[in-house]
Amino acid sequence: MKYLCYGIASWLILPVALFQGLRLRARTPRLAPPAGRPFGQVGSSPQPDYNLLVIGDSSAAGVGADSVEATIGCQIAHSLHAATGSTVAWRNAGSNSAISEQVRDHVVPNLERLPYSHIVLAVGTNDMKNFLTAKRFKRGFGGLLYAVKARWPEAKIFWSPMIDMRNVPAFPAALAAILEMRGRIINRMGRQLCQERYATVAPQLDSSNPLGFSHDGFHASVAGYQHWAQLLARTILEHEDHRDTVEDARAAE
Repeated sequence: MKYLCYGIASWLILPVALFQGLRLRARTPRLAPPAGRPFGQVGSSPQPDYNLLVIGDSSAAGVGADSVEATIGCQIAHSLHAATGSTVAWRNAGSNSAISEQVRDHVVPNLERLPYSHIVLAVGTNDMKNFLTAKRFKRGFGGLLYAVKARWPEAKIFWSPMIDMRNVPAFPAALAAILEMRGRIINRMGRQLCQERYATVAPQLDSSNPLGFSHDGFHASVAGYQHWAQLLARTILEHEDHRDTVEDARAAE
C-alpha cells in the first residue's frame, strides 16, 4: 500500500520535480568518463580466477572518477584480489544517461563474448529520475536480466540497488524527497525481478558521507567508487561462501 502512495504522491508533485530538475540540469556540469581503456587485470596469472563485467549507466562507465583505475570495475577487481589473492580480469561497459532498456538493447548485444564469471548491473537511477513507471522498468530491467543470463549463462549476476536520493548533495530537498519515493518503487521492483530471474541483490550502499560524491554532487567520487566496490566485492565473496555451504550440505546428505 505504501508503494502505491509513493507513486500517487510523486506523480501529484511532478511539476515541482520538473521545475527543480530543469534548474539543476542547467547549472550542473556534464562529466565524461575517464580516458583510458575500460578493461584490465589485477594479478599475474595468465588464467584469471574472476572475469568481471560491470554493465550499466554512467556509473558503470566511471563518470566522476579521475582515472580508469578509480572506476568501479577496476576497484572491485582490486578488492577481490586483496581479499583472495586471485587474479581478476575486469571490464566496464557503461553508457551515459542510459535506462535499463537501452542497456538491454544497445550495450549487451554489442559486447564481446568473453567468458565472464561475474556480472554487476549498475542501472536504475536513470529509470527513476526519468519517472519511468514500475511497469516500464519491469520490462526494461527484467528484459536486461534475461538478456545477460542468455548471453552468459554461467555467470553470476549481481544488481546494486539505488542509494537514498535524500543523500545526494546536488538535489534540493523537495526534489530529493520526490526522487526517493520513485527510487523506492524502482528498488522494490528490482529486488523482486532479481529474485525471479537468477540475480543477487547487493546491500544498499550507505551514501550518507558527502565525500563519496564527485564535484557535480551526483556521481560517485574516487572515494565513493572505492567504498561501493568494497561492498560489491564482499557481496560476491559472501555469495560464493553461501553457495559452498549449501553444496557441502547437499553432499553430506
